[in-house]
Amino acid sequence: MNRPVGTEEFVLNQTMLRIRDPEASIAFYRDVLGMTLLQRLDFEEMQFSLYFLAYLGDGETVPEAPAERARFIFSRATTLELTHNWGTETDADFAGYHNGNAEPRGFGHLGISVPDVNAACERFEELNVPFIKRPNEGRMSGIAFIADPDGYWIEILSPAGMAPVIGAGGA
Repeated sequence: MNRPVGTEEFVLNQTMLRIRDPEASIAFYRDVLGMTLLQRLDFEEMQFSLYFLAYLGDGETVPEAPAERARFIFSRATTLELTHNWGTETDADFAGYHNGNAEPRGFGHLGISVPDVNAACERFEELNVPFIKRPNEGRMSGIAFIADPDGYWIEILSPAGMAPVIGAGGA
């Protein structure tokens, strides 16, 4: 399918989530989901930090030179941008961010493809990751939903497992 003229080189580069505690969130996306922290940018005057994470391919490395690193980060598909507003991690009155799945609904979830949903979920169990839905629960079997430290939902799916659903006209 041809793209509209002028969009041929557009790339979905990033999805941004606001986070309360960068230590907990970076550990989750790095150690639980296997992403690599590509860069941290601090904006002292505005008191927030950005953390860019992504999956790296075999042998792929993050460039050291700032300009090359920026091109690497902002030209790839797909990057997760975590935004931390300073102080939320220690503010006892901070209620957290809306995860999009409570009323009123909005943002839904991130999706992570894995080779084997059950094996991934066994690992998540061992790591005490909270589940929203396990693969054998609900109307859609074979997919799971876990929650990150801020309560954002992450769908865990297998491309092979989705083929029968999509091929049958499912959602």
